[in-house]
Amino acid sequence: MMRMKAHVLPRFGLDHLQIATRPDPEPGPGQVQLRLRAASLNYRDLLMVEGAYDPRQPLPLIPGSDGVGVVEAVGPPDAGDGPQPPLPIGARVMTLFAQGWRAGAPHYATARRTLGGPLDGTLAERIVLDADGVLPVPAHLSDAEAATLTCAGVTAWTALVTHGGVRAGDTVLVLGTGGVAIFALQFARLLGARAIVITSSPAKCRRAEALGAWRTVDRTVHPDWGDRVRRMTDGGVDAVVELGGAGTLPQSLRAVRMGGTISLIGVLAGRLGDLDLAPIFMKQVRLQGVLVGSRADARAMLRAIDAHRLRPVVDRVYPFADAARALGDLRQGHHIGKLAIDLASA
Repeated sequence: MMRMKAHVLPRFGLDHLQIATRPDPEPGPGQVQLRLRAASLNYRDLLMVEGAYDPRQPLPLIPGSDGVGVVEAVGPPDAGDGPQPPLPIGARVMTLFAQGWRAGAPHYATARRTLGGPLDGTLAERIVLDADGVLPVPAHLSDAEAATLTCAGVTAWTALVTHGGVRAGDTVLVLGTGGVAIFALQFARLLGARAIVITSSPAKCRRAEALGAWRTVDRTVHPDWGDRVRRMTDGGVDAVVELGGAGTLPQSLRAVRMGGTISLIGVLAGRLGDLDLAPIFMKQVRLQGVLVGSRADARAMLRAIDAHRLRPVVDRVYPFADAARALGDLRQGHHIGKLAIDLASA
């Protein structure tokens, strides 16, 4: 039996993440085996490793929520689940975060079949997934670029298109310059909308503007940025991609227009805090939680990326052995866009 290398977490804590060998997984009925080429990191992955995302997560665990790889083997058809989509050997595909979520609203079972916890994830040489748990990626993308799509790309797309209903001429407010935020900026432009980016330094403001931001606001200079954005837009933005959580939601409520949508995605500025509920109903704001997205959402996103030849922003690619260092750098937050891992270097 062949053995693969994988980053394995036997105990919570970044210092405990270690490279180990595991038996190569074999595809069963309706499954495919991937030789993974690249993964990208999400803040969720760091929280999972540190035990802050789900302290009850069974260990050991292979972390990693998203990745891209090549189909190496295909299991027999699953007669009990209808015909499987054809996936030829050698097809380059992205993993889907929530295995089994094909379309529509999520359900509890969907939330229990996500990569990088509870299921083993993508920081490994190989992985076996359901045939409908992967999708082919556009040929113009590098492996590192394609690996960013699973979580950050689909989340931004779902927030703007599926839930936000963003259209040409709208104005979108994006918090930060990390993976989801930069995708939201890129997708807003693709949809014909204007994007305002809230960030934390002049250098990040300049980078966001170079990527097409209509306006930027340095929150270290303007901590009450919600009022500033409302004045800037003569009444508020149409949609907010809210990545801060409890610490930034009051400002987002000041920035959004009456009848606008706030897509609540992250908790970078805290999970708990006092919140004045009055602006939500006084402004008739729609507050929408976003759990990445379905296979149907990912397919729509991929079609748009392919048609417009959009290229994700990858700040840095690390060798396989440096995954723990990459997660530490993710915590520092100095990057723009995504941090990726070269799994082919294992």
